Amino acid sequence: MIQKTPYYSYSIGRLPIGCQLCVQGAKLVLFVTGLCSRKCYYCPLSDVKRNKDDIWANEWKIEKVNDIIEEAKLCSAKGAGLTGGDPISKLDRTISLIKLLKREFGKEFHIHLYTPTKLITEEKLKKLYKAGLDEIRFHPDIEDNKDWSRIELAKKFNWSVGVEIPVIPGKAKETKKLIDYLSRINIDFLNLNELEISDTNANKLLEKGFRTKDNISYGIKGSEQLALKLLKYAEKKIPNIHYCTATLKDKVQMGNRIKRRAKNIAGDYDIMNFDGTLKRGALYLDKLKPGFGYRRKLGSLNKNSIKDFIKKLNKIKKELTDEFHIPQNLINVDKIKLRILIDSKIMIQLINQIKNKNLKPAIVEEYPTHDQLELSVDFL
Repeated sequence: MIQKTPYYSYSIGRLPIGCQLCVQGAKLVLFVTGLCSRKCYYCPLSDVKRNKDDIWANEWKIEKVNDIIEEAKLCSAKGAGLTGGDPISKLDRTISLIKLLKREFGKEFHIHLYTPTKLITEEKLKKLYKAGLDEIRFHPDIEDNKDWSRIELAKKFNWSVGVEIPVIPGKAKETKKLIDYLSRINIDFLNLNELEISDTNANKLLEKGFRTKDNISYGIKGSEQLALKLLKYAEKKIPNIHYCTATLKDKVQMGNRIKRRAKNIAGDYDIMNFDGTLKRGALYLDKLKPGFGYRRKLGSLNKNSIKDFIKKLNKIKKELTDEFHIPQNLINVDKIKLRILIDSKIMIQLINQIKNKNLKPAIVEEYPTHDQLELSVDFL
């Protein structure tokens, strides 16, 4: 029976464990590489990640693998979803990351992985299984069945095997053909994703005649209607099916993950809003205040420059705490965005003295993510 979930989605049977943790915001999104064996026209991956062999843990570009562990802890993660690109294109890296997470957090730390079918072999699957992978999700080409048989290879191992695909309006026949195949091989689950528009796939989707369903949604018109029809078609064929909407990804998955991180990183100087965003006082050096090219400026600094700025900020912080008797828990140097974070009430009380020190005070609201994406910056 098709059921509406509390997560703005629809399901038949049970959600895969990976999805159950995802809707709690309890999954670390571990981006293994931007390299991929396929070139899907609907791929929403950003230019920052596409075709770049970088590792990201949530919003944190990883330089040291221990940072992955740190991000997982900051989000109180109970598992990880390995994605890309195609993690199989960097198999040794993928295996080492699975082992790292299992070693650090234990066998119960649930790990699932997304991959196209092109590079799949039984030997590679065996290595993933032995490393401790709990759940594998294939992304086959619905218009070309030549690699579909590779999915069946995964059924030889004692893990959860599923398929996850976008629901593309106009491709009902092709998707039903895939559903029939998945039924024959007794797939454990099928995830249908609402097709979404992004900065990087917009031109391709618009060229093909796709439009968003309204002015505020990233979801493509017709995707949900087809998904509901496919749920009915597959109801007796596949035991567990989940139609995942763009709203789920944004409001539920991302929203809950942000709240989990906010609880762990919020300082005594922060005000945590109901959605997990943080409101805080911030003191900027004139050279590093938000404005045009702010992110680019921060990203262009070399290690020595960063050290110099941190040293300067620590000196200013000491001056402020000594001169105005500010409690240590209400002021802190932000080593990522190179500024001083401070209780907003104290900042307002000392506004003139702060300005006399050539600092730029502001009330900021931002996400509690590693990149601390700004929602608003109000200079005082």
